[in-house]
Amino acid sequence: MATVLEDEMISETKIPLTFKWSGREYKVDLLGSDRVYDLKTSLMSLTKKILGLVKGKLPPDQERIADLRIAGKSFTLIGTPEGDEIKDPSKLEFLPDVVNDLDVDFTDNPAAAAVYKNDQRNIRKVKEATEKLQINIIHPLRDGKRLLVLDIDYTILDTKPLTSGSLPPAECARPGLHEFLETIYPYYDICICWIWLEAKLVELGMVGSTRNYQISFVLDKTCMFTVFTERNGQPYAHHVKALQIIWNHFPQFSAKNTIHVDDLSRNFALNPNEGLKIHAFKNAHTEQAQADRELPKVARYMVHIAGVEDFRALASQGMRAWKHELRRLPQS
Repeated sequence: MATVLEDEMISETKIPLTFKWSGREYKVDLLGSDRVYDLKTSLMSLTKKILGLVKGKLPPDQERIADLRIAGKSFTLIGTPEGDEIKDPSKLEFLPDVVNDLDVDFTDNPAAAAVYKNDQRNIRKVKEATEKLQINIIHPLRDGKRLLVLDIDYTILDTKPLTSGSLPPAECARPGLHEFLETIYPYYDICICWIWLEAKLVELGMVGSTRNYQISFVLDKTCMFTVFTERNGQPYAHHVKALQIIWNHFPQFSAKNTIHVDDLSRNFALNPNEGLKIHAFKNAHTEQAQADRELPKVARYMVHIAGVEDFRALASQGMRAWKHELRRLPQS
């Protein structure tokens, strides 16, 4: 079975397939670097079951289409498509990355990270996401500023009580959130990685308030896509936040001046050197959570590096070493 860690080039020629559904015949074209996951996703609105694509059980999601040797193959779809009914927040498509504690870190394995970045499917997915993404500028970008890409789920708020409604939005926020953003704002424009609605930012007091910072723009789930790798020798799939999508829209930003703060290392998979990982914020109602002081530390570090001309100069130690670097700074 081929994996993303194999350093091989997969043909990007089209692989034509024919399938039957509800008594009619249809055609679909895939590319060699597509995965079984991509085929299933493209057909999800029609059915959940594919028969006759291969002999026996359908291959796992991470299997490359080119490796299946199915060009010209005909298969059948059966079953009832998944409905569009409202789902419990805990079952939303993009939440597994939030509630799943399994993580993977590529900063210690630059060879694997390079394969990730050079994977033809991932390159194509970045291009497709760039073309599909429509960005609503909430506040104009400022000349000469760095860019902070800030995750929201379990990074700056406790997502569970927010989605369940068990706590008011303001009480789900990580302590020091607004002070953190006010501290770094003179140096950084702010992008929020958000998977639901911008309206939630209003409820949190991050947009439309009188705070001394502004959110420049928000990215919804259309900027994320699934990538495939291995974890402990086993196939592993997860969503990823590719900074190149932002850089394609705003060429004034790049690896030279962008920092991505998140609680999950795997979200940095395509940009491991630009990621600054902090520990997850959960159980917001507890005394321990309210004593959390992670954001003031991040703010101090980000102000410290704001004068670095090229953030890539930090790559030798990596953003992952930010806490070690912070301990070396004089107390303010």
